[in-house]
Amino acid sequence: MSTELDLIAAIQAALGPVPARVLTGSGDDAAVVRADGVAVTSIDSVVDGVHFSLSTHSPADVGHKALATALSDIAAMGAGPGEAYVALGLPPGFEGALELVEAMRALALAQGVAIAGGDVVSAPVLSVTVSVTGWSGAADRLVYRSGARPGDLVGVTGELGGSGAGLLALRSGVTEGPLVERHRRPQPLLATGLALAGAGVSAMIDVSDGVATDAAHVARASGVTLHLRLPDLPLAPGVSAEDAATAGDDYELLFTAPPEARAAAERAALATGTRVSWLGDVRAGRAVAELHAADGRVVDLTGYEHG
Repeated sequence: MSTELDLIAAIQAALGPVPARVLTGSGDDAAVVRADGVAVTSIDSVVDGVHFSLSTHSPADVGHKALATALSDIAAMGAGPGEAYVALGLPPGFEGALELVEAMRALALAQGVAIAGGDVVSAPVLSVTVSVTGWSGAADRLVYRSGARPGDLVGVTGELGGSGAGLLALRSGVTEGPLVERHRRPQPLLATGLALAGAGVSAMIDVSDGVATDAAHVARASGVTLHLRLPDLPLAPGVSAEDAATAGDDYELLFTAPPEARAAAERAALATGTRVSWLGDVRAGRAVAELHAADGRVVDLTGYEHG
C-alpha cells in the first residue's frame, strides 16, 4: 500500500457491505446504527509482545483473537450481536493489515456482527483495539456478575485449560494441533450467552483469567461464596485440574443458575453446540470462590490477576 488512505480504502473494500441496521458505516465521520432497547458496550486491546507474539501468531490469528476476546464480554452479558469498531496501530513495514482485517471480517460474519468503523494509526508495535456493542430489548434481560444467590448452582460451558496448554505448546516450538488452535483462535460464545440468559441463569462471566479468578469476581460482585469442586472441572485433553482452574484465555462461560433452571441451561448449551458441567453451588458467606479437592480440603489457586 502506497499511502494510509490507500490502506483504509482497501480495508473498507475487504469489509464489504454492512447489515441493514448500520445506516452509515466506515467512510463517514461516525457510524450511524439503528438501536435496540439497551446497548451493551465493551472494549479490549491486544499488543504484540504482551498479548501475542508475531513469531507465533499470524496477522489473521491476531485479528481473529482481538475481535473474539472483545465479543466474549458481550456473550457473558447475554446480549445479542451488534457492531464492532476497530483501531489498528501498525508498526513500520507491517504488511499483514488486510490479512488481519479479513480474519476479523470472517469471525464477524460467523457471529452476526457488523464491523461498522475504525481507525488506522502508526505505532511502535502492532496493536489492535476493538470496541464492541451488543443489544438487548431491555436491561432486565441481561445477566450480571452480581446476580448469584445462595442455593444457585454453578456451571461452566465446554472444556477448560486448552488455551493455556496451547500457549505452552507454542512456546516449546509446537505450531499445530487442536490446543494451539484453541489458543490462537478462541471462539466467542455469543449464541450460548444469549441462550443461557433466556434460560434464566442468574450471573455470568467469561473465563478469560481462569476459573479460580473469574469465579472470585462473581463471588465479590454478588456478595456470596462460590463452592466449587476441583475434580468436576471439564478438562481439555492432557490438562490437569489445577492448570484448568488457573489458565486463562478459554473464553468459556461460567454462570450460576437456580436449581429449577438447570435443565433449561443444559438445553440452551446443547442447542448452541456446547455442554454444561456443574461445578458446585452458591452459599452465603465471605464473597470468595473456594476450590475443593476430592477430599474436601480447600485448594489455594489463583488465575491471572491484572496488575
